[in-house]
This record gives sequence, C-alpha cells and structure tokens, in this order.
Amino acid sequence: MKKWPLVACVLFSPVLFTNVASATQNTQIDSFSKAKRLLMKNVYNKTDMRNTVYCGAKFDEKKQVTLPQGFNDSLYTSRSKRVEFEHIVPAENFGRAFKEWREGDAQCVSSKGKAYKGRKCANKANYEYRLMQADGYNLFAAIGSVNAYRSNYNFQMMSGTQSDFGSCDFHVEDRKAQPPQQARGLIARTYLYFDATYSQFRLSKQQKQLFTAWDKQYPVSAFECQKAEIVKSYQHNSNPILEERCAAL
Repeated sequence: MKKWPLVACVLFSPVLFTNVASATQNTQIDSFSKAKRLLMKNVYNKTDMRNTVYCGAKFDEKKQVTLPQGFNDSLYTSRSKRVEFEHIVPAENFGRAFKEWREGDAQCVSSKGKAYKGRKCANKANYEYRLMQADGYNLFAAIGSVNAYRSNYNFQMMSGTQSDFGSCDFHVEDRKAQPPQQARGLIARTYLYFDATYSQFRLSKQQKQLFTAWDKQYPVSAFECQKAEIVKSYQHNSNPILEERCAAL
C-alpha cells in the first residue's frame, strides 16, 4: 500500500470539484458494528493514524482519549475520554429518506407488540439504509462528547462565535454546528462523496456551495488519502472525490 506523508498538501489541479455521477456505493458492509471494527483494525491500528476528526486528540488501541491541553470537558463529561465513531453525514440526515425511518414497517414491532420507527426500524428493515450507515468513508473517530454535542446538526459558518470546547474550536448554536478549520476540508469532501454516491441523499444548493468552498480552501490531507485507500481495499468501492484530490500527492 502506498505510504502517504502525514501532512496537508496543496493541490495543483485547477479543477477541485466535480460532481461524479458514476460514483459507486458501498455494497459490501451492511453492519455499523462491523464497519467500526474494520476501521479500528485497518485504519486506526497505527499510532500516527489515531487522531480524532475534529480536535486532533490522540487515542489508544482501547479507544481511550488523551484530551488536548485546554480542552473543555464539562460537556457530556462521561463521554469525553473515549472515542466514538462519528457519521460526518449524520444517519438521520439520510435516514429520513427511507419510509421505515419515517413511518415504520411491519417488521418493526417490539416483543410487547408495540410498533416503532426511526433509526432502529430502518436498520432492521432496510438493507440500503444499512449499507449507507456502514459506509467507512463517512465514519471517523471523534471524542465522544464532541460527537454527542454535534448531534445531527448541519455544518455552517457563523460569525463572532466562541468555542464550546476550549482549545478545540467547535461551536453549536441554533441547531447548527461550526467545526474547527482543520476539519472543514475533510467534512466537505465527505459530504460531496455522499451526494455523488447515494441517490437517497442530496445536498441543498447552499450546502453544496459551502462544501465546494471548503474543499478548495482546505486541501486534502495525507490522512484522508491513506484512510480512503484502506477503506477501498475492504469495502471495494472507490471514492472519486478523494481519488481526484489525492492524485496530486
């Protein structure tokens, strides 16, 4: 496997964004639990790859986090010292495209005879949903408290904000989230991949404009390229958004 130096690089291609309609989706991994295990085994199995997506915190093979100096751990304290796997594109944001999430299904009845819907039902009754939920290109290690605080909120730019996590410049306000600069390019390229790959998910015009701008402003990192190469090796679908950006490294 090609080794990438772990530094951010500037792309020389004049075309930084293409809407790749031919992108292929995950058809191999339909278990969220399995997807997380594969990431720990194949991506986060090396010390130099173990950095959380938003805050750059180090963590060990047991998913225990060393919090950065100055990190505010007063929010969701019980989850602040462990790694969780974050859907950059939240499960709810694509899950609501499925009828099982919105309305339930005949299969979604508890042992007490009570019908249910939402994520639990979509996971039980819809194979396509499970494939999207388990797509490794959309999953990244995050500090649990930041993952919890972000919830399913969309990302956007805000003016005059202060960090809610101290030295990790992450802010939530009015059900919107502003991530640290170091994560914006990665976030953008993940959303652009999902938009190009899955018919059940579409970015709004405003979102596409924001993520296209972030993609240009914050060039691809070697970590993104190495992770994508590893995910492709076991998930067997390509990420053309990243393949184009990483070709210049």
